[in-house]
Amino acid sequence: MAKAYDAIIIGGGHNGLVTACYLAKAKWKVLVLERRHIVGGCAVTEETFPGFKVSTAAYVNSLFRPEIIRDLRLKDYGFDLIERNPSSFTPFPDGRHLFLGPDEGMNLREIAKFSKKDAEAYPKYEKMLERVADVIEPTLIQTPPNIISPGISGGWKLFNLGRSMQKLGTHMGEAVEVLSGSARTILDRWFESEQLKGTLATDAIIGAFAAPSMPGTAYVLFHHVMGETNGKRGVWAYVRGGMGGLTQALAKAGKNLGVEIRTEAEVAKILVKNGSSYGVALKSGEEFHATKVASGVDPHLTFEVMLDPNVLPEDFREAIQRIDYSSASFKINVALSEPPNFKAMPGTTVGPQHRGTMHLCPDQDYIERAYDDAKYGYPSKNPVIECTMPSSVDPSVAPEGKHVMSMFVQYAPYKLKEGNWDQEKDKFADRCFDIVNDYAPNFKNSVIDRQVISPVDLERIFNLTGGNIFQGSMGLHQLFMFRPAAGWAQYRTPIKNLYLCGAAAHPGGGVMGTCGYNAAREMQKRW
Repeated sequence: MAKAYDAIIIGGGHNGLVTACYLAKAKWKVLVLERRHIVGGCAVTEETFPGFKVSTAAYVNSLFRPEIIRDLRLKDYGFDLIERNPSSFTPFPDGRHLFLGPDEGMNLREIAKFSKKDAEAYPKYEKMLERVADVIEPTLIQTPPNIISPGISGGWKLFNLGRSMQKLGTHMGEAVEVLSGSARTILDRWFESEQLKGTLATDAIIGAFAAPSMPGTAYVLFHHVMGETNGKRGVWAYVRGGMGGLTQALAKAGKNLGVEIRTEAEVAKILVKNGSSYGVALKSGEEFHATKVASGVDPHLTFEVMLDPNVLPEDFREAIQRIDYSSASFKINVALSEPPNFKAMPGTTVGPQHRGTMHLCPDQDYIERAYDDAKYGYPSKNPVIECTMPSSVDPSVAPEGKHVMSMFVQYAPYKLKEGNWDQEKDKFADRCFDIVNDYAPNFKNSVIDRQVISPVDLERIFNLTGGNIFQGSMGLHQLFMFRPAAGWAQYRTPIKNLYLCGAAAHPGGGVMGTCGYNAAREMQKRW
């Protein structure tokens, strides 16, 4: 006899755990099934190297919603954010460098080293983004309307969204451009210094298989100013103990609320009868039944692997097949004996240059050329590299005197023109190390060990189709009312009692928790 629950959550990522916690708070009997040996999805801490706590995939936090932290009392379960100041450091081949961070005075002084005009424009640029954020951010915790059949409720939501946009007045065009345009067009309009534009442009391509000159990248850029840390907008932070500090706090909160969590429990099939989901079957053959099922994995896995596609309407099935999973993300985790000694700011002890994101990207053209290689199916000859060293502010993640570094690299196309990633990933990692060594000549000699994660590895390890870290690209046609498909953006699916609670649903990728938060609310309706 299969064990019965009120709700089963497929996938123990941060969104799935959030959904489980909120349902358990409502006194539901909830089961979370996670295929890996550890919950957390992409937000995990693992001892990849002896004594080093590595944030295997996701590596910084800002977008996770304060409402969730408060409601689930996550700080009581050990969740703690460490602010980064400065937020970023960009060394340049000519020996100069640029710091950016929460200190407005420092930003103006740093930018003025390259352009006084840009220093004057930068506060206005940030105010422009904040104006747009004031309109867009509230939509993150709202259920999008059904654009095909909005009804009275959906029509009212669309009306209110229109009123919010109207409040921008003559700035409405800016908002539309941020949501749909290219980052490069916006940055070129606002600034003249390539050093500043190149640094800002790296935020526009994180996780996206796109160059800054391509439409849609402005929204990814904008994503990086929507969050907050300890009430401070746009401030990114490290999670104490690594990103798993967040998901382990969620797991503890869930267990205290009565959530049952099973690891090494891979779901093979969503059970359906008469058009309604009634549970899941594991790869082992074990079955669990539930009144409602929520999937935290991507649409390909949910609708094309775990379901017989024939149970779905043809138009929905075709919409799911159109979802773009293009990816070019590559991750290297490194154990170091000492911090990088940058030529642009020498020092082998921890300094301000090590606390935030270290951008190895001199200008926008550098990014465009890196993308050019990838669009033809080749790893970038000169990839864009962002490095973070959480041990610079959190000594708990590395042995005394040692450091752990995360390198997020683009572009590494999932589909290679020649060879495969099992053959090529170490060569590409070596190229990345050469570039870091050009900026910090002690780097390669300081490497104790490394973990290389290609796009194919992201798919294998984290069950991300195509290695796409957002469970589907974040273009305008795959956002808000169109995520995952037009007419199905309300977390429900054509299968009765089957819901989406992961990044495949609105508002999409990033460690926000909002997809799970919204899904839990929708699942409780008509209960």
